Amino acid sequence: MKGKTVVKKALNNNVLIASHPTYKEVILIGKGIGFGKKNGDIVPEDQVEKTFLLKDEHEQEQYKQLLSYVDQDLMEILNDVIVLIEQRMGERLNEHIHVALTDHLSFAIKRANQNVQFNNPFLFEIESIYPKEYHVAKEVVSILNDKIGVNFPEGEIGFIALHIHSAVTDKSIRDMNKHHQLISQLVRIIEENLKIELDHHNINYHRLIQHLHRAIERVYSAEPLGEQTNLAKVLKTTYPVCYNLAWKLIKVMQRQLHTHVDESEVLYLTIHLQRLIQSS
Repeated sequence: MKGKTVVKKALNNNVLIASHPTYKEVILIGKGIGFGKKNGDIVPEDQVEKTFLLKDEHEQEQYKQLLSYVDQDLMEILNDVIVLIEQRMGERLNEHIHVALTDHLSFAIKRANQNVQFNNPFLFEIESIYPKEYHVAKEVVSILNDKIGVNFPEGEIGFIALHIHSAVTDKSIRDMNKHHQLISQLVRIIEENLKIELDHHNINYHRLIQHLHRAIERVYSAEPLGEQTNLAKVLKTTYPVCYNLAWKLIKVMQRQLHTHVDESEVLYLTIHLQRLIQSS
């Protein structure tokens, strides 16, 4: 048996746990791969469509539990969906997507069939910040509609996009939601202070959202923007309302992120805010 992949347990017709010569315990996916397989059987390589490790024992246990309550045909469709996501994104996904997205979609399908609506307050922000993931998520929703006739609410595209981004970057959904909440808070402060209602479809709104997102990313990567002393003097004099509001936003970011924010961010925010005033 040396050098061969050997069955440890067939979880269903299309998924089995096996002992791999290099990776030890692995989960193998393939149409009919588990059918009639017994402990100790050798797995033919041409039957394996997808191999993943799920090194985390807790995640492996969660995946086994998923298989006990998710319909086998649906599981096959969701496995195909994950393979498609990896192809569309053009990079290897973190394996936790097998647990996180499968779990999310199985419950999302139940909610949709029961006509339970879930609002996604960050839909516009998600589309603006993660356009590629959002586009792939739209395709996933379309595929599931075609394959199983489920009509998801639009907000579901945003949730799927977050799972895709999480699998690409290895960021947690919780951290991403915290950042979106902060961005939404900053947008509310802008609207209140400038006494305007921002148009979510406006190009300048998208630029602002993307800038705020990048500013948060820069905080975590400690990326400096460089000194802009002369520009600061010009903006402070020319656009005092926007300049002061930009400082207010920076202070909110510092409180929420519990860390220093580069003061040069004020200058770029001032320019974005002035654009918003002009376009509204």
